[in-house]
Amino acid sequence: MIAAWHRILASGGQAKVGELAESSDGAVNGYGVPGLGNILPIPGLTDRSIVVFSSGAVGEPNAIRTPTLIDDKRTRVVTDTLSPETTARNTGQQSAATRILLACGIIAPLLNISVVLVLGAIRPDYNALVVPDSNLELGPGGWMQITNYIVTGALLLAFTVGVRRLLRTGRGNTWVPILLGIYGLTFVAIGPILPDPSLGYPPGASEELTIHGAIHSLLGLVQFTSLTAACFVLAGRDEALGNRGWSQYSKATGLLVATSYVAFALTAKLVDGGPAGLIERIGIIACGIWIALLAIRLRYAPSSAPVISAS
Repeated sequence: MIAAWHRILASGGQAKVGELAESSDGAVNGYGVPGLGNILPIPGLTDRSIVVFSSGAVGEPNAIRTPTLIDDKRTRVVTDTLSPETTARNTGQQSAATRILLACGIIAPLLNISVVLVLGAIRPDYNALVVPDSNLELGPGGWMQITNYIVTGALLLAFTVGVRRLLRTGRGNTWVPILLGIYGLTFVAIGPILPDPSLGYPPGASEELTIHGAIHSLLGLVQFTSLTAACFVLAGRDEALGNRGWSQYSKATGLLVATSYVAFALTAKLVDGGPAGLIERIGIIACGIWIALLAIRLRYAPSSAPVISAS
């Protein structure tokens, strides 16, 4: 019987009837292993699948009843039907949907940075070195920056889904997508929730604090904080996986983003006409480059790459 099982496994479940089974005394009975029944290959199943047809006693080879699948974790001879996504992961490939979601992480920061720089350069009476980018939502053409925020946020949320699809295990596999999701949501929220006029823009507008202005400022704080935290969480993951270069880069980005936000807030509050807008844009660009590089790493890396696979 043991020899029969070895021949079954060696054949991958495709051996012919009469070639698989031996009786306990070594005689081939042509139908099956006594006590187990007939063992037959079934068309359409995987090459690791075999089916045992339960039969009657020895000498009754035709007493075939309902077929059942063998599920033996030690030999793995049960049918294994894989979903497209599982098959893609097992072959080191990504599904088309995942690749599209990760590409959103490349597009989003490039879109936001481009719009902020272009609008800041062409908007009349707007000084990009002094005034924060969110004030571009105010005044003539403000709808363009509002749209930019919402579209950027939607793309970042799509990217977050792609990240979650890949970072299934390992350190930071939960918090990296959560923090990136929060970062994306803040962009969507600050679109319709406008800031208060500040630092002289729009010209002549009251700079009195309002509820929506306070909420907008709070969302800005959450935005920079969540991205800073994501940098350090991913740095810890890369450190654990031996990616010291990427780990150091993420830590440096997190420090730069946090420092730029604090410097921006202090400059805007304490230095009249100071380069608050420039300092803020340094942080925005640093955030965008980090997101884009992360998206590129995940988009073009095989599933076995250290940043993706972790035990």
